[in-house]
Amino acid sequence: MAGNRRSVPAENQESAGRRRRRRPRRRIGRWVAFAASVLVLGVAGVGGWAYTHLNGNIKGADLGDALGDNRPKAAVGGQNILVIGSDSRKGLGDAYGKNLTTMQSDTLMLLHTGGDGKWATVVSFPRDSWVQVPACDRGNGSTSSPHHFKVNEAFAIGGTTGDTAKAAACTIKTVEANTHVRIDHFLIVDFRGFTGMVDALGGVEVCPQQAIHDKKAHLDLEAGCQIVKDDKALGYVRARYSIGDGSDIGRIGRQQEFMQSLADRAKSKLYNPTALYGFLNSATKSLTTDPDLAGIDPLYSLASSVKGIATDRISFLTVPNYPRERDVPTDKANVTWQQPAARQLFTALNHDQETTKADLKKATAQLPAPASTVHVTVLNGTGTQGAALKVAEQLRALGFQITATGNAPTRVSKTTLTYAHGQSEQARAVAGHLPGVTPTLSEQSAPATVTLTIGPDMPAIDG
Repeated sequence: MAGNRRSVPAENQESAGRRRRRRPRRRIGRWVAFAASVLVLGVAGVGGWAYTHLNGNIKGADLGDALGDNRPKAAVGGQNILVIGSDSRKGLGDAYGKNLTTMQSDTLMLLHTGGDGKWATVVSFPRDSWVQVPACDRGNGSTSSPHHFKVNEAFAIGGTTGDTAKAAACTIKTVEANTHVRIDHFLIVDFRGFTGMVDALGGVEVCPQQAIHDKKAHLDLEAGCQIVKDDKALGYVRARYSIGDGSDIGRIGRQQEFMQSLADRAKSKLYNPTALYGFLNSATKSLTTDPDLAGIDPLYSLASSVKGIATDRISFLTVPNYPRERDVPTDKANVTWQQPAARQLFTALNHDQETTKADLKKATAQLPAPASTVHVTVLNGTGTQGAALKVAEQLRALGFQITATGNAPTRVSKTTLTYAHGQSEQARAVAGHLPGVTPTLSEQSAPATVTLTIGPDMPAIDG
C-alpha cells in the first residue's frame, strides 16, 4: 500500500529509484487463504439478515468484451484467480494518498488451484516488475499505447476514470500478455476496508525489531511487540523508505506478516459477534470480483477448496526476478523477470503441474549474463522487409547491445541462434527470451557477438 505516489508517465520510465538488493520473500499470499477461511467460518455463524447484508456488500464487475479475443488458452486443469490489492482512497479523506490522481494497485498475486484439488500455487508479482503493458481502454474514450513499464501501472491506466472493471481488465490483459496464463477469475481487495478490519478486531500485533520513524507513512513506532490500529496500522504496512533496504520488495514481506497476524487475530474472534461482524462487514465492503465470484456462496466454495489442501502442498512463490540495473544500468528502480525460469513457472501452471520452492530455486540458481554485456547481430532470413530492425529494437529495449542488422545470405526455414567460442553464456542470455530457440556453437559466428537469424517461426520475445 504505497504512500503518496502518482502513476509515473511512461516517458519517465528510466527514472531513478532505490536499488533492489535482495530477492523477494516467498510467503506472500498466505493471508489470502487464512482470511478467506475466516470469512467462511464467520459467515457460517451469523444470522440470515447479516448473511444477506454481507452478501450484498460484495460488488461484481462485469468485464464484458474488454479483454478481447487474443487471450491465452485455458489451462489444462485447475483454475487461475488474480488477486489485486487496490490502493483506491475513495472515501478516506486526505489522511493518506491525497496527491493520488489515479487508481493504484499495490499487491498482485496469481492463485492457481490444482485440477486434482490436492495442491495450489500462489505467485506474487513484484510491483516494480518491468513488463509489456498492452493497449487498454482508459474509460474516457481513449486507448493507451502499448509500452513497457511497471506492472502496477496497468490498473491505473484502466482506472483513469475510476472504473474498477476497466482497471481490472487492463491488469488482466497485462498479466496474460506477460505470463501467457489465462485468468479465470479476479478478486480486488480495496484499501478502504483495511482500517475497518483492523479496528473491528481491536488492533493487530506487530513486532518491529527496530524503531520506525517514517514521515511519508505518518508513522512513529518503538521497537518491540505492540498492538497497532487506526493510522498506525495503516502506516505500518505502507512504510517503505525508513525500514530495511527501502525497497518495495522488502515491504512485501512486512505486509504478508501483518496479514498473517490479521488473519490469526480474526480467527481468535470467531465467538465474539460484535468484533466478528465488524470485521466481516469491512472485509466484504472492500471486495470486488467478477460476477461468478460475487457472493458469499462462491467465495465459500473457493475458500473451502483452498482450505482443504495440505499446508505443505501450497507453494508461495514470487516471479523469479533480478534488478533491471544489471541489464539497463540507468534503471535503478525496477526488476526484470528472470528467463527462462519465469516462463517455465507459468508453463507449469498452464499444464496444471505443481512447482515447489525447491523447483524454483533450482531453476534460478544461475543468473544469465547481463544484457548490457551481450552483443547481438540480427539477420533477416524471412524476406519480410524490416523484420530484423523490429526484433533488434525489442532486444535493445531489454538491454542487449545490437552490433548490426541486415539480411541473411539466404532465406531460412527456421530461426537460429548461433555463437562463437567463449560466447555460450551470452547466447544463453538471449535464448532465455526466445521460447523454443536453442543456441548452437558455430565456427562462422563473429568472435564477440551472438547471431540471431530470424526465420518464419520467430517466437514472440519474452520481456
